[in-house]
Amino acid sequence: MADKELEAARARLIEYLRQEIKDQRVLEAMARVPRELFVPPESRHVAYEDGPLPIGYGQTISQPFIVALMTQALELTGQEKVLEVGAGSGYQAAILAELAQQVITVERLLPLAERARKVLDSLGYTNIAIHQAEEALGWPEDAPYDAIIVAAGAPMVPPELLAQLAIGGRLVIPVGSRYMQQLYRVTRRRDKNEVENLGGCCFVSLIGSGAWEEDK
Repeated sequence: MADKELEAARARLIEYLRQEIKDQRVLEAMARVPRELFVPPESRHVAYEDGPLPIGYGQTISQPFIVALMTQALELTGQEKVLEVGAGSGYQAAILAELAQQVITVERLLPLAERARKVLDSLGYTNIAIHQAEEALGWPEDAPYDAIIVAAGAPMVPPELLAQLAIGGRLVIPVGSRYMQQLYRVTRRRDKNEVENLGGCCFVSLIGSGAWEEDK
């Protein structure tokens, strides 16, 4: 697929997203990031269709609408330190890096983390740190975070992640079964946290303490 065709497909996707996504900064970020670089070569021609795509190791790159919706829900202004749980292809991290001051992302599958790092480095991002995930969820050593985004479904909102969130910070996470979830935005408060349901979604399972066990 020629570069001009990809640019046209990207423009069509952004116009489609504009129907539901009202944060102009999110749309502009998605217009700048070349999604075709984050998918396998055989999927490059469908990089700008609004659907998830396999990236290997049983993982996917999320549907663009879901990426936009989750990013919009974080309400980023450009000054934040953001934690992403589940780097996957690195695409979501690139979007976040366009909108926040610093992005820390963790990925439990080392080949995916290494591949994401190569693509992000090739695009010149200097405000993203990629780590291989440990058993504990998140990345506690750099907490607190102004925003946390989780690209995998959990059985509940993990207290381990809430503990890494600053007061007033937003956590966006899919919660439900291994097969279907609801997308929650949790705003941490000193007394009682605010929880909003942003609608149904379907993600791979979040693996780690406070989430699901890995299938044997």
